[in-house]
Amino acid sequence: MFDLTESDLLKKILDCGGGPASFNAEMTQLGHSVTSCDPIYQFSTEQIQERIDQTCDVILAKVEATRENFIWTHFRSPEEMAQSRMISMQKFLADFDSGLQQKRYVNDELPKLPFADHQFDLALCSHLLFLYSDQLNLEFHIASIVEMCRVASEVRIFPLLLNMTGEPSPFIEPVMQTLKEQGYQVNLRQVPYEFQRGGNQMMQVKTL
Repeated sequence: MFDLTESDLLKKILDCGGGPASFNAEMTQLGHSVTSCDPIYQFSTEQIQERIDQTCDVILAKVEATRENFIWTHFRSPEEMAQSRMISMQKFLADFDSGLQQKRYVNDELPKLPFADHQFDLALCSHLLFLYSDQLNLEFHIASIVEMCRVASEVRIFPLLLNMTGEPSPFIEPVMQTLKEQGYQVNLRQVPYEFQRGGNQMMQVKTL
């Protein structure tokens, strides 16, 4: 979804809002450097497992109710999607305790991060900014992206759609305009991944 190349994977990567996903675990297993940041990491493995169990059926029902907003090629059905996500979350849970000890999982959140300036080469933000534009205001989006640019020389954000609606976030244009006015290089890039219909673009922000 972030169109990551082999050279991208050699960089120091920050995964913002990583949640209970397997990206960190899988990249670490391959020898790459990834730090994930999310407030969910304040909880124990058992508590996160309980939360997953409580929400998996709810998320599946929401996808079922809006299945026309998704492209069913990568996943053939909502049930297959849910099964794949569950496998990913189980990989995360198996890695979580050791990752905490190694400080690969950090309990913190946007728009203020506990990292040093330029600590990372690439910051990724998946399924948080723009997706929840109905809950997180424009100021939060701008502050969060500027903060990620403080700790990383490049930021990539995906997707740019409003949650479950399939409509582009209304914040895309004002965010881009504000960031450009502040001196950042901002582009929309098409990516070779589309699950949510129309969700095949990411925002790429670089410090000049």
